[in-house]
Amino acid sequence: MSGSARERAALVALLRLDRRSPRGYADAVESAGSALAVLREEMTCRDGQPSLLGEDPEPWLTSAEAEIEGWERDGFELLTVLDDRYPENLRTVHDRPPVLFVSGRLTPQDARSVAIIGSRRAGAAGLAAATRIAETLARAGYVVVSGLAAGIDTAAHEAALHAGGRTVAVIGTGLRHAYPPQNAALQRRIAGEGAVVSQFWPDAPATRKTFPLRNAVMSGLALGTVVVEASFRSGARVQARLALAHGRPVFLWRPVVAEPWAREVARRPGVHVIDDPEQLMKTVERLNAMDALVE
Repeated sequence: MSGSARERAALVALLRLDRRSPRGYADAVESAGSALAVLREEMTCRDGQPSLLGEDPEPWLTSAEAEIEGWERDGFELLTVLDDRYPENLRTVHDRPPVLFVSGRLTPQDARSVAIIGSRRAGAAGLAAATRIAETLARAGYVVVSGLAAGIDTAAHEAALHAGGRTVAVIGTGLRHAYPPQNAALQRRIAGEGAVVSQFWPDAPATRKTFPLRNAVMSGLALGTVVVEASFRSGARVQARLALAHGRPVFLWRPVVAEPWAREVARRPGVHVIDDPEQLMKTVERLNAMDALVE
């Protein structure tokens, strides 16, 4: 394997060791500039003591290499924080995942992306708003990022594709799953025309913990997040908080402010209440021109 492929295998081996959090491994390998170096350290000592795992990382590397080859046969690309093609927007946030699995292909254009999110049980007005916003962004050359959930997410993805634009889906399962199952065909289409991204092992099922982690990646990939319709229990509320923590603007569709959580968020710096897609576009372009969207 090439050096970069060997580094990818080392990072997979580290994650299989599971001695640190994913964020901990992302920090460690970026600081060292090498997953192999961190793996060798992990294999030889732990808290200053000799490791019971032994000093030979080769069996772990061989197993990881076989896993990667299997994923590649299934059409899944593995990107790590050490790869040049790891998304730059995501690289700048504190909770970036150490690896991404990609079905389709990420491109430099994805740096100009905006996330559109909202309720799974959206009403007709919310679905129509998501459609209008996604079409406007797509026709202006922005990439629409969303989470492939039912409701607002589905409307945003479909509208971007219908407008001839590009869309990226960030999912809360591994790439071998579709959640919800009825979006399996849409997931395949997005992989064919854009990209489907996951931070989870390809066989990983959906859990309550995976979706907030998915929201963090969505926020990190995008220049800003648009919340179209969301209750207090919605993952969109979680992503709005994460986006502000990432230093990214949050755009609240005016009707969302009827929700108490959204009224509170609307008072915070970096939050913009919008009434139409054109207002969103003007604000995005102004902030982008000021270089205020990415720290």
